[in-house]
Amino acid sequence: MSVIIAGVLNLTPDSFSDGGRFSGVDAAVSAALAMVDAGAHWIDVGGESTRPGSEPVEQDEEISRVVPVIRALAPKLAGRARIAVDTYKSGTARAALDAGASIVNDVSGGLLDKSMLEVCARAGATLILGHLRGRPATMTENVHFDDAVAEVGAELEERIAAARVAGCRAIWADPGIGFGKHLPHNLALLGNLGSLCQTLAVPVMVGVSRKRFLGDLTGKPVENRSFATAGAVAAAVLAGAAGVRVHDVAQMADVVKVAEAIARSRRHPASTRMPGHDST
Repeated sequence: MSVIIAGVLNLTPDSFSDGGRFSGVDAAVSAALAMVDAGAHWIDVGGESTRPGSEPVEQDEEISRVVPVIRALAPKLAGRARIAVDTYKSGTARAALDAGASIVNDVSGGLLDKSMLEVCARAGATLILGHLRGRPATMTENVHFDDAVAEVGAELEERIAAARVAGCRAIWADPGIGFGKHLPHNLALLGNLGSLCQTLAVPVMVGVSRKRFLGDLTGKPVENRSFATAGAVAAAVLAGAAGVRVHDVAQMADVVKVAEAIARSRRHPASTRMPGHDST
């Protein structure tokens, strides 16, 4: 299966990299369709910023942001892509699924709303279980891991088991890069992603696009992190990620194609002699 490219569509005024970009439904739908044309398989629609220090959004407000866009976008996709809703609130998830979404991306892995797993199971939705300790607003306070890779893996395994008990069948996991983790933790998770994928035994989605740890490494502001994002996306794909969540779909689609080709050649070595070339 080809790596899934999930294009980020933030409908929030305060997201860390593109808050306030879309002023209406038409603009958001046009942006989503452009991402599909550029290679996105999923459109990940979010109505609440989950950056550190962000203020929680009331469920009714979140629904008012995402549902009109999903309802308008769904018939225009004509099966070319799927819609995900990025929320940890079960009411928002239910409304989005009713409007045409088929995927729920819960950064808390179902921990912040105990009804989330049941809602996804009843709808037959694909569920992405993210790793997060605590709440987004305070997730960078008192961060501690003895072994980030082992602990994230174990905690995600618990959430996967809970989702299965609830009746969810299409389950993904997300190690939560940048969610309550500092630079060494993020690097450890990416550096050991291959073993984490094997441990979890479900498709793994990785979100690294424009994140703070890339700025820590490069010294670049959020608007200048495309090359850093490309490096992290390539590393994730080569390690076995089944999906990547990105802002710059066209550029990252090229990165994914190259990384996939390299990964395939590693699994199926071919002759080093190119057709039509001699050895000189």
